Amino acid sequence: MTDDAASGTKRPTILEVARVAGVSHQTVSRFLRFHGEGLKPSTRERVSAAIDELGYRPNLVARSMRTRRTGRLAVLLPTVAFNPARMLSGATDVAHDAGFSVDVMSYDGGAASRADRLLDLVEWGQVEGVLSFAPVDAEVVERLPPGTAVTVAAELDDQMRGIGELADGSAIVTIIERLAELGHRRFLHVAGAQNFASARSRRGAYLETIERLALDSLGVHDGDWSGESGVAAVEALPDDAPPLAVIAANDLVAAGVISAASRRGWRIPEDISVTGWDDTALAPFLLPPLTSVEVDLERIGRNAMTGLIATIRGAHAEVDTRPVSRVVWRDSAGPPGRG
Repeated sequence: MTDDAASGTKRPTILEVARVAGVSHQTVSRFLRFHGEGLKPSTRERVSAAIDELGYRPNLVARSMRTRRTGRLAVLLPTVAFNPARMLSGATDVAHDAGFSVDVMSYDGGAASRADRLLDLVEWGQVEGVLSFAPVDAEVVERLPPGTAVTVAAELDDQMRGIGELADGSAIVTIIERLAELGHRRFLHVAGAQNFASARSRRGAYLETIERLALDSLGVHDGDWSGESGVAAVEALPDDAPPLAVIAANDLVAAGVISAASRRGWRIPEDISVTGWDDTALAPFLLPPLTSVEVDLERIGRNAMTGLIATIRGAHAEVDTRPVSRVVWRDSAGPPGRG
């Protein structure tokens, strides 16, 4: 029995120290972990005074759990509307197969909030490792206690916009090369919002490939991932635009392209070939079925979790190194018509 339990008194908590010191509980945790290093002198003094006033002592039992097997892992994500369910599915499948349970944690805010959440998880001591799908500063990782298992799979930024493998636009090259082989010489790209790395990558791949193959481009229509941007791009085309191949930023944009082309009396794919991206559930059911790019989000999650578990076990991570994107060819893309 602890002295606190024997005396019937309640042990003061980090939250109480934070309240008395007028700081966040993350700041108190950082003070305890790094002996005040990196904090303003005035902040260190307030936290130290609050600890002395309350008689706070760190929970050594919780800390000791970092050296014990708990069978639990944490996945760290931003709190946003987008839900990366497929990546989580791949990650949790690997964890469960390896005998671990998974807690999905979220945070509000940017890099600073993410760093605080990560430090809190490590201090909590209830998980054997943490997988973050958003970037974490190397300086923060270096400050973690020795033996802490953290894997940063930086596939998403703070707004859950795709980066890393999710921003790879190389499938655009495959699409244009194949359409050129089929006889297409005129192209248009309806781009996604350029504050997304994925949109910039696809735009760059489009422009580079058009130039390399000496093809004709009707330009890049700056869109916003919406079906409306696909409609607007087609409505702006001259009547003599076909035959043409339209490379859309995603499946929704492609659906807008197909809709507007049909209203103008243009046939798909004889007058306009159309391709999308993401291979969403609607792609096979459009008329005609949409050629799209499938991104294996489950495999990204599996690889990330495999790396974390290998770190915990001191083993080599056997991950699938194949490209995560592949083109799924359907009837919306074909040779240009002859009349």
